[in-house]
Amino acid sequence: MRFGALMSVLSAAGLLAACASSPTSNFYTLAGASAGSGNGARQASSGAPFFFELAPVDMPSQVARNQLVLQTNPAQVKVLEEERWASLPADEVRRALSGDLTQRLGSIDVYGTSYPPSATVYRVKVSVQRFESWPGSQAVIDAVWSVRTTGGDNVLTCRTVAQETVGQGYSALVDGHRKAVDEIASAITAGVRSLNALPPASARAKNGAASRPAPVSPCPAASAATSASTSTDRRHARPSRWRTRERLRKPGRISSRTDP
Repeated sequence: MRFGALMSVLSAAGLLAACASSPTSNFYTLAGASAGSGNGARQASSGAPFFFELAPVDMPSQVARNQLVLQTNPAQVKVLEEERWASLPADEVRRALSGDLTQRLGSIDVYGTSYPPSATVYRVKVSVQRFESWPGSQAVIDAVWSVRTTGGDNVLTCRTVAQETVGQGYSALVDGHRKAVDEIASAITAGVRSLNALPPASARAKNGAASRPAPVSPCPAASAATSASTSTDRRHARPSRWRTRERLRKPGRISSRTDP
């Protein structure tokens, strides 16, 4: 009996020691402070002139996991089991973008919800091409995004490469990605406003311009890393190879046409 009791005590002690030595996981999120503080939320609740609809974000499969994926060199990554995103990176980016756009535009994200049939809605789609975390160096988000007017032929397709210098530590990397998302949100905001400034199709029809392509808007140059792409009626699109490196260096001065 005494021997059995002793073994039970030793087993319990061993389990407690194992639990105490198990590494704890840290969880990170991109949600948090962003441009505009609470201002945008107050404007959105007071009634917006239009809505936006942010679709689920596409994310490269190699980073589509809860664990943080560090870039150790251009051809190698390291997956951290104890350092994790609170949700999948695609969800984190979408949530942060939605909150940022809500504040910047003074509007409401109506994705998955009902809205008045007569309301103007801008559909926003973001496809992340690269989501890189370089420890002690930089956080990179390379995204192609588009804004389309529902029920209209106006569409703007652009690319933003956001590169943020970061310090040491995983929290610094997360903060760098948060700033990169903010930069992308800034470019998308400018894109939505440029489409919103275009005359509606009904106005163009009254002026006899209905048969002509929709007006072309250049991609916004939110920063030196925001490169130009397209804005055009899908019926008058040209192949994406039509873009040149020179045009990408001068986003504010040109507009081009590509495949949808």
